[in-house]
Amino acid sequence: MGKAKRAHRVGTALRAFAHLTLLLATLLASFAAATEIPLDQRRSGYEDLGPDSKAMQDDDTANPASLWVLDGEALWNAKAGAANRACADCHGDAAQSMKGVAARYPAYDAARARPVDLEERINICRTERQNATPLRFESKELLALTAYVARQSRGVPIAENKDPRLAPFIAAGRKLFEERQGQINMSCAQCHDENWGKKLAGNVVPQGHPTGYPIYRLEWQSLGSLQRRLRNCIVGMRATAYEFGAPEYVALELFLMQRARGLPMETPGVRP
Repeated sequence: MGKAKRAHRVGTALRAFAHLTLLLATLLASFAAATEIPLDQRRSGYEDLGPDSKAMQDDDTANPASLWVLDGEALWNAKAGAANRACADCHGDAAQSMKGVAARYPAYDAARARPVDLEERINICRTERQNATPLRFESKELLALTAYVARQSRGVPIAENKDPRLAPFIAAGRKLFEERQGQINMSCAQCHDENWGKKLAGNVVPQGHPTGYPIYRLEWQSLGSLQRRLRNCIVGMRATAYEFGAPEYVALELFLMQRARGLPMETPGVRP
């Protein structure tokens, strides 16, 4: 009887182990099979907002980010640097010259042989055209100018980037989006591709499209860039964040814009 009991226990343990192995294999297969959200199912985080937040974004007189946009308009028309030149001196009326620009950034910069985002493009213009000091990342001035320029593209669909020079950078951004990182071993894709629409800490998990940046977050009580939001997510995964302006952020932004292609720009957006 002792041998029979031991054999029974061993058999039970083996069956339990086999069941656990099968379960883990099934879970791993489901993760491996996870794919990007189909284009016809992609949606802005705006769709998940409550009615009050939607009304705040929709009404420029109620949207707090409008204050930054107004500051950006003033900076657009103000002469700066040793060249004593304003953005408007080169580009004229932003409503015409900047329409659609934010919808196709980051863009490839031939002189640097890499993509640059809208914030860096503004600073390139400042240093090379105005002979002015570049603006600090997340400064009120850079956020204001970026919001003003991006505001001119509101309603314009995010463009599909077909520049072959950007292909390796888009691939690098996709890798960053999909790879697990940090102490809790998570990836961006696990939240925003695989679990969007579910609740996390009482909030709906969005698909993570960069349609409204720079964006006013109620959590921040301020306007912030996409890089700031990406840093928040990386820190939330208990991983080491990159410095502002790092090429990793630009690659990730480039991939996210391609992932959101076809969705309309809505800068300046409002989020919780």
